Amino acid sequence: MNIAAGIRGYAEVNDEIKAAFLSKSKVTVTDVNGQRYLGCALEKGKSLELYGTAGNDLAFCLSGGKIILHGHGQDAVGNTMGGGEIVIHGHAGDALGYGMRDGRIYVRDNVCCRGGIHMKEFRSMKPVLVIGSNAGSFLGEYMAGGTIVLLGLNLRRGEKLFGTHCASGMHGGKIFVRGSYPKENLSPNIKAVPLNADDKKELDEYVKNYCRYFGADCDEIMKKPFVKLIPETSRPYANLYTAN
Repeated sequence: MNIAAGIRGYAEVNDEIKAAFLSKSKVTVTDVNGQRYLGCALEKGKSLELYGTAGNDLAFCLSGGKIILHGHGQDAVGNTMGGGEIVIHGHAGDALGYGMRDGRIYVRDNVCCRGGIHMKEFRSMKPVLVIGSNAGSFLGEYMAGGTIVLLGLNLRRGEKLFGTHCASGMHGGKIFVRGSYPKENLSPNIKAVPLNADDKKELDEYVKNYCRYFGADCDEIMKKPFVKLIPETSRPYANLYTAN
C-alpha cells in the first residue's frame, strides 16, 4: 500500500500507516517531509519503506519490524529500539540508536553527535550500529553493550573518523573502527586492541550486509585494517566518587 505524506501533520500520517498495517504487512510512504514517530513499535513481520526526510524518533521502540529509509533521518532514529532492522540510504542526526537494546541499524553515510549513546545488551539481545562514513562527538557515550562499526568511507580531506569524547563513559560493548582514527579524541578509559577470530567473523557479517544494502565493495572495504575499541574498566568513573 502506498501513502503520500506531503505536508500533512505527523499524527494524521501515522494514523493512516497504522490503519494500513491492520491488513497489510508492507507499507510505502512517499514525499516524507519531517513527519515524526514513523514506524514506532513496528512489530516483526511488518515492513515500512519511506522516501524523503524522516523526522525525529523514527522507529522509536521498534519491536522486530523493518524500516527502509530512502533519504535522511533526523534526531533519535531507533530510540530505545528492542529489535528489528533500520536501513538508511543517507545520513542520520543526533542520538542515533539512543538506548538501543537489540536489532540493527545500517547508515550509508554519516551520523551526527551521540550516536549509540547508552547502547546495552542482555543475553541474546545484542544491538548493532553500522555507520558508513564518520560520526560526530560522543560516539558510544555511556555505552554498556552492543557493537558499533565505523567504516570511514568517502571522507573528505581533513575530516576525522569521529569527533571529540568518543566512548566517554563507555563501560561495555565494542566499537570497530577502520583505518586511521583520531586517538586524541578518545576517552582516556578506552584502549585499542587487535581483532580476534570471533571479532573478524562478526565484522565480516556486518560489512557484507552493508555492502548488500548500499552497493559497496566488500573486498575494497576490508583492505584497510580494523581495530577494536573497548573500555579499560567497567567502572570508568570510580575515581570520581569517594566515601568519607
